[in-house]
Amino acid sequence: MGIVSTMLGVVGFGWGLSLGLVVGYFVFIYFQPNDVKDPIVKSVAELDTKTLQELLPEIPLWVKNPDYDRVDWVNKFLKDLWPYLDKAICKIISDTAQPYIKDYGPKFKLDSVEFESLTLGTLPPTFVGMKVYETNENEMILEPSLKFAGNPNIIVAVKAFGVKATVQLVDVQVFATARVILKPLVPVFPCFSKIVVSLMQKPYVDFGLKVLGGDLMAIPGLYGFVQDIIKDQVSQLYLWPKTLEIPVIDDPSSLKKPVGILEVTIISAKNLLKMDLTGKADPYVKLRLVNSLMSKKTQIKMNTLSPEWNETFKLLVQDPKSQSLQLHVYDWDRVGTHQRMGIQIVPLQDLMDLAPKRLDLNLLKNDDPNDERNKKSRGVLTVELLYKSFKEDEQEVADDAHNEVERAPDGTPEGGGLLEVIIHAAEDVEGKYHTNPYAKVVFRGEERKTQVIKRNRDPRWDHTFQWQLEEPPVEDQLHVEVMSRNIGLHMHFKTESLGYVDISLSDVVNNKRINEKYSLIDSKHGQIQVELLWRTT
Repeated sequence: MGIVSTMLGVVGFGWGLSLGLVVGYFVFIYFQPNDVKDPIVKSVAELDTKTLQELLPEIPLWVKNPDYDRVDWVNKFLKDLWPYLDKAICKIISDTAQPYIKDYGPKFKLDSVEFESLTLGTLPPTFVGMKVYETNENEMILEPSLKFAGNPNIIVAVKAFGVKATVQLVDVQVFATARVILKPLVPVFPCFSKIVVSLMQKPYVDFGLKVLGGDLMAIPGLYGFVQDIIKDQVSQLYLWPKTLEIPVIDDPSSLKKPVGILEVTIISAKNLLKMDLTGKADPYVKLRLVNSLMSKKTQIKMNTLSPEWNETFKLLVQDPKSQSLQLHVYDWDRVGTHQRMGIQIVPLQDLMDLAPKRLDLNLLKNDDPNDERNKKSRGVLTVELLYKSFKEDEQEVADDAHNEVERAPDGTPEGGGLLEVIIHAAEDVEGKYHTNPYAKVVFRGEERKTQVIKRNRDPRWDHTFQWQLEEPPVEDQLHVEVMSRNIGLHMHFKTESLGYVDISLSDVVNNKRINEKYSLIDSKHGQIQVELLWRTT
């Protein structure tokens, strides 16, 4: 009976298994649950609000915000460079951490703290958009949006009281939008002195922290608490307007604090070259210090080869041992480029503190001592130089001197001042018949013009006009118009307007200096950059 029961059980199991497989197959094939539907494909414009909100975090910033540019080429560059950047960044982290480990280890009774593993992983950060601000100041402003969902492996081994424990950082995610300012721009590679970084909003930070093999972030309530602490601490340090400054150039004169001031008095010149058809010239002097962006100009003396200026300028000196004073004499021309009549360079190391020095400088063609053309006489420029080194209590005042507006020259009426108008450049100007732009400035009925730039939609003039006034121009307006002059043979359209702007001068009287871009009226996209200065006695 036992054998018969066993045989029947085996046969019954076989029949039951076979029947179950057949029934299951037909049920799977021919019966479909009612709640399973085919996916519906729709365009973004047809999606409802809830679905769009679920998708928005995954949409790149350059799609959501037209002010941000797509920078795939940066991500490609970063991907190829990441293996090397990973090692370089990890070395910086290790070198930076060592002094803190050495200082704080004994305080907390730690026998040793060392990195068992230090790598940021194989996944580089990704820039989801980049915004670039236009500024008229001596700086460049970038606003990148960054996402980093990496697979780092950072293991720190801590040994105390003979017991060794490891802490492992894994699965890091960081989403942040930063503002990066490169300033000041200097004529020394890489052309900016420092990087100023600040966060535009609180960053999103997520990570896993394993201690003795267990995930510490899995403890209820601890994850949110740690995230809030990190966001608050980072925000207190770097959330805009607070900044992190990173020096780039170690020892250029552009980064050094001013140590003194150089008073330059341009007295006169004689026997200058004849530049005009009348046998005269319209000379002026432009002066600046080497490795400095600040330059000064004298007034223009019309129709003379022996001008007298007697104008004094003050220049901040950062390194008297290496800097030198450049003096350029130009012939002013109403139309075209101003021609250089001569040049001279005076090293500051030849000057003694508080000892005025009068020099008669023979003007040269250029600064090449081997050039035969420098043997030709180009006239003599007479100047007086006085170097004054700062005392300790004058250093703070000197730090802000770059942004101060100079006082008006002697002879300015009491209560009045000197109005300076600098026409820097224009953008996207285009004429109907020709585009040879020049700028026309009209103030109180007096009209002045820059030189003509041939066939250029983005001309740059950097031309300065001055008016000496008996009272502040608080009720006046400045009319600036970009014109185009026909320089061909067709005289039907001699000149045409490319756009204009009327600027109220009350703001410059109150603020002393304004440097703005103005949209041109009667122009599609044209703009003009105008700098205004009001100098009082």
